[in-house]
Amino acid sequence: MDGHYLNNAATTWPKPECVAEAMRSFLVRGGANSSRGSSSERDMKTMNLVLDCRIKLAEFFGGYDSDPMLVTFTANITESINVVLRGFLKPGMRAITTSMEHNAVMRPLRALEGKGVGVKVVMCDSEGRLDPSELERELSGTKYDLMVMSHASNVCGTVQPLEDAAELCAKFGVPLVADTAQTAGVLPLSASGLGLSALCFTGHKGLMGPQGTGGIIWEPEFASRVEPLITGGTGSYSHLEYQPEDMPDKFESGTPNLPGIAGLSAALDWVKSTGLARIAGRERELGERLLSGLLRMKGVTLSGKRNMNGRMSVFPLNADWADNGTLADRLSRSGYETRPGLHCAPSAHRTLGTFPQGALRVSPGYFTTESEIDGFLEELGSL
Repeated sequence: MDGHYLNNAATTWPKPECVAEAMRSFLVRGGANSSRGSSSERDMKTMNLVLDCRIKLAEFFGGYDSDPMLVTFTANITESINVVLRGFLKPGMRAITTSMEHNAVMRPLRALEGKGVGVKVVMCDSEGRLDPSELERELSGTKYDLMVMSHASNVCGTVQPLEDAAELCAKFGVPLVADTAQTAGVLPLSASGLGLSALCFTGHKGLMGPQGTGGIIWEPEFASRVEPLITGGTGSYSHLEYQPEDMPDKFESGTPNLPGIAGLSAALDWVKSTGLARIAGRERELGERLLSGLLRMKGVTLSGKRNMNGRMSVFPLNADWADNGTLADRLSRSGYETRPGLHCAPSAHRTLGTFPQGALRVSPGYFTTESEIDGFLEELGSL
């Protein structure tokens, strides 16, 4: 397929060859449901596939005791966040978050707010960064039952001080939930090392897996306090008409995305063999090349940090000569794929000063080439 893909903040592309091969192999040579068959070889291979992927995820994300049973599979990180927030927060509780959140966080919180949950949004600075001292002042003055925050912005790539937030939440006894949509597979993460109550991830971005995959890494005591969002058949405890409390069955009713899990498992192998340092280094090099060119370009306003320290390779821009939607359309006619608009994060755009017009987001990935960066800059400058 022709084109220059610069929309990796939405989903990484292309995927490693092994991902599609693993999915095809499952559909062609496997295909059995999980925990819903006999003890045939086909059934056991599917069960082993799912368990193997859980083990890889528990190790990759620093799960508590690397226990694979504390890994929940979901369809995406939006579902993961909803499982956590809607299953834990009850009327009268208070939740705290930041002004840089995606609607995957904001919309569930606003829905819960309408049912009696208190919601506090801590403002970030004009580069999208949370000031730990502001968070400490808020946590010291009000009792909160939960904090949820993104590790990095999907709009401007600013990486939040997750370690500082984790220390403060531990100090004040507030469970912390992390949205790692933009960092998982690029930056190192450890749920147990940070003391997270839940680490929510998606499979189709930095992890290089297929769409339709995601999950949660749980702290066990916190998981016991969360009610399942969906109940039903789990392939286990079939004599009971009540949802099992045992993990991972508690949060996994219905048939999972087994071809997707096969692809995700292969993607995890690819990420591990390639190495996070190599992946992050490559994306940083590309980001520096793009950022340098954008900062030199007259009539272009870039939002977020002005250097690559503490940011992902995600760049929102506006041009004096055309709105971001027009820019995206013109660039696409030359084969450059970007994303205009508000990126499902209106609060983040308000924080950055780009609401309501939004911005043109450009996000190279591991497989982007230097020539594509240079070509994009030349094409943008010629519009």
